[in-house]
Amino acid sequence: MPLEWLFGRKKTPEEILRQNKRALDKAMRELDRERQNMERNEKKIIADIKKLAKQGQMDAVKIMAKDLVRTRRYVKKFILMRANIQAVSLKIQTLKSQNSMAQAMKGVTKAMQTMNKQLKLPEIQKIMMEFEKQSEMMDMKEEMMNDAIDDVMGDEDDEEESDAIVGQVLDELGLQLGDELAGLPQTDRSLGPAKTAAKQPQAAGVTSDADLDLEARLNDLKRQ
Repeated sequence: MPLEWLFGRKKTPEEILRQNKRALDKAMRELDRERQNMERNEKKIIADIKKLAKQGQMDAVKIMAKDLVRTRRYVKKFILMRANIQAVSLKIQTLKSQNSMAQAMKGVTKAMQTMNKQLKLPEIQKIMMEFEKQSEMMDMKEEMMNDAIDDVMGDEDDEEESDAIVGQVLDELGLQLGDELAGLPQTDRSLGPAKTAAKQPQAAGVTSDADLDLEARLNDLKRQ
């Protein structure tokens, strides 16, 4: 602190670049003013040369012609000097931009270092493996629960479907159990109309055991 009070605070690179750029801009403005003055003098000299030439004062014309040449040379030098100073100013501006970018990258690098220190890959991998394990266990338990529910509810569904099929058979037969026993509809687990199977030819008065068994079951259903 005492050194800064005695010798002044040490300037940062950005402050130095900004100060030099301001100095260069000022120099370019001064060169522009001098060049404009020279161009005005050039126009005045040209007018004087024309005036003296009309008067026939050729000696004075020759002297002023030399002044005109020197003035034009100065104007050219001012233009070149300004171009060089502008090029330096652009370089300084580029350096300033690059320095700002470097500072920004420095801050980003520090942030990345902090994040990399906080991100522990082995721990993250362990967490992901445990997550996958628990997810698989949950899927297995869900599948087992669904199977158990299906086992419990399956019998009731089958019984309801069986009752519906029996009701359909009775409706189609009209509770007539005579000659139509051989033509009972064949159902395929659907409640839509079933196609009637073709009658098998039988000898008159002969009834198969299967027909007798089916007739007995239908009579039981009708009495219930």
